[in-house]
Amino acid sequence: MAAEAFFLPATDARHSQRFCLFHPAAAPRGAVLYLHPFAEEMNKSRRMAALQARRLAEQGFAVLQIDLLGCGDSSGDFGEATWEGWLDDVAAALAWLRARLDAPLWLWGLRTGCLIAAEAARRLDTPVNCLFWQPVVSGKTFLQQFLRLKVAGEMMSGEAKGVMAALKRQLAAGQPVEIAGYALSPALAQGLEAAELAPPSHAGRLVWFEVSAREGATLAPVAQKCIEQWQRAGWRVESAVLPAPTFWQTVEIEDAPNLLDATTQALAP
Repeated sequence: MAAEAFFLPATDARHSQRFCLFHPAAAPRGAVLYLHPFAEEMNKSRRMAALQARRLAEQGFAVLQIDLLGCGDSSGDFGEATWEGWLDDVAAALAWLRARLDAPLWLWGLRTGCLIAAEAARRLDTPVNCLFWQPVVSGKTFLQQFLRLKVAGEMMSGEAKGVMAALKRQLAAGQPVEIAGYALSPALAQGLEAAELAPPSHAGRLVWFEVSAREGATLAPVAQKCIEQWQRAGWRVESAVLPAPTFWQTVEIEDAPNLLDATTQALAP
C-alpha cells in the first residue's frame, strides 16, 4: 500500500502544520509513531526511517512519521521549537493514530527521539510499547555534546577559549545560540537538558537496539543501567548491539540492514 503524505493540524496558532507520512497496513496488528532525532541527525536518518517504516507496514504495522515543529517540511523554523511544543506535536499525532487504528501502540524513537517517546508515554493514560534505536539516555549530556560542535568550530579558527561558558550564559539570558547552522532556543535547550530516559508507569514491551562498527560490542554501562531501571518498572526488555554503521552521523547516507532485519523480527516475529 502506498504511503500517504499530509499536513496534520497542530495546536500552535502561528505554525499550525506538521508534515506527516503515513504508511498504512492491511489488517493492522500494530500502530507505530516514529519520532526523529535532533537537528542534522534527522536528515542523515531519513532513508533508514523510510526503509524501516515500509518494512513494518508490509508486516502489518501501520507507521506514522511526523516532522516536529521547525523540522523537515513542517511549518516554523528550528529556532522556534520548544521541548513542550514537540511533545504537543506528539500528542496530536498519537490522537490521530488512535482515532483511526484500534491496535497496540508503539512509540519508535531514534536518538533524542527516544527521550521524546519516553516522556510522551509517561503522559499517556494507557500502556504503550517502545522501540528505541541508539537511545540518548541523558538530555543534559546530549546538549553538552551538541554545544561542543560550536566549540570545535571555534577551535579551528583559534577562538575556542570560553566558548562553552559564553553559550551557556547566552541561553541563560534567554537568547538563542547558533550551533552547526541551527538556532537553538533557550526553551528547547532547557527542555532537552531536563529530559531523562525514565520508564513510564504503564509497563509494556521495550525493544532497545544499538549499532556499532566494532565486532563484539556490548551495551555501555549507562545503557545497561537504564535498561535495568525499565525492567524494575515492569517492562519486558529485549536489547542488542548490532554490527552496522552509525548512519545518523556518517558523512555519506548509509544503510544498516542488520538493524532493519532485527527490528522487523522483533516486532513481527
